[in-house]
Amino acid sequence: MPRAVWLLSPGVFVNALSSFTFVFVFVYLTGPRGLSVAEAGLITGIGGIGLIAGNFTGGGYGDRFGHRRVLLVASVLAGGALTFLPALPTAALYFALPPAQYALGAIRSANSALVAVIVPEGARRQAFAVVRCVSNGGFTLGPPLGALIATGLSYDWLFVADGVGTLAFALWTARVVPARGAANTPAAAPDGGLGRGVWGELRARPAVLVLLGAILVVDVIYRQQYSTFPVYLADHGLDTGVYGLVIALNGAVILLLELPAAVALRARPPLRVVGVGLLLVGAGYGALLLGTGLATAVLMMVLLSLGEILYKTPATAYVADQAPAHAIGLFQSLYAGVSASGVVLGGPLGGALYSAAPGLLWPLCAALAAGAGGAVLWTSARPGRRVRPGSSEPTVPGTAPDLGEDPVRHDSRPAHETGSRPRAVAG
Repeated sequence: MPRAVWLLSPGVFVNALSSFTFVFVFVYLTGPRGLSVAEAGLITGIGGIGLIAGNFTGGGYGDRFGHRRVLLVASVLAGGALTFLPALPTAALYFALPPAQYALGAIRSANSALVAVIVPEGARRQAFAVVRCVSNGGFTLGPPLGALIATGLSYDWLFVADGVGTLAFALWTARVVPARGAANTPAAAPDGGLGRGVWGELRARPAVLVLLGAILVVDVIYRQQYSTFPVYLADHGLDTGVYGLVIALNGAVILLLELPAAVALRARPPLRVVGVGLLLVGAGYGALLLGTGLATAVLMMVLLSLGEILYKTPATAYVADQAPAHAIGLFQSLYAGVSASGVVLGGPLGGALYSAAPGLLWPLCAALAAGAGGAVLWTSARPGRRVRPGSSEPTVPGTAPDLGEDPVRHDSRPAHETGSRPRAVAG
């Protein structure tokens, strides 16, 4: 992988480590701020919509203005907003928190787009696995650190620390990923215009369309572990300690196995790997049908974690590999948006179904995930090839797009020296 990915990783870790306000924001609003549960729910709901909107648009901005530049601007805006949020009156939170969440969402998709254009095709799975690994490490350590800050100092310092961490990420990125080259225009479409538009580009890549739909469905299912699953455990006599143990198991499995899995499976067709991962997510929720207890909860989380390892990184890399050169950021935004939609949709949909028919939730989750996995596997079995935007000519694997703003130079060493082996993408 290019050296810039390794250099970017410490900044990603610090940013994830300090991103603990999302865990405590509801408690902050109903506690120190004195809002009712309904008012806090309204603010966090609007903020969640802003977060998803930022995911859907951040990479697209990068295609127009440069991915590094957009990442820096979004990080500065989000960091500044979070730092000064505690000083705002409570009424102003309705107007300040959603834009801050929007900027945080834009950071996620812009960062994915930056990694996608830094890394040549054939090594993106390993690169995204590294970024996800350091990010998950930060998110694992962040909440306990946030709890210490909240109890030892105050909840206001949570936002200050989060904001400072985000600003530090911007500073680190500016230092280790310098903009080289005078061009400030993104890669142009082959016809000199905007290409075929989003829908046209997706129709030319039906496998990407199927994959995005499958990820949208599965993310709503995947997020049930943070909403209805703890309620389910409590309803069956398992306390919060058991839930904390099971969630910690999720982080441990991912941190231990994601990087080795990315290397071991790097030569496997990506859609087949993703399809199996989605099936494992369904099997995880299906395991809850075997009974209620610690053993089934652990089995569920192990299967869910293995499924996450298999589908998230290869899916991100596959979307980047299939994107036209002038819309890599847009494709990353589409993936980032659908892969985070469960943050907004998972709780309300799962909660409504669990309240109306609790016995139906887990069979439906298992069936939908199995259907999504089956659709991706069916797509992977269909003959197809990548096509150059606006042309029937196949693309040349491993070529680097014109970034407009050239963040880093690709390593010019032969593939056998770098360990990167660009190749055609199956499916």
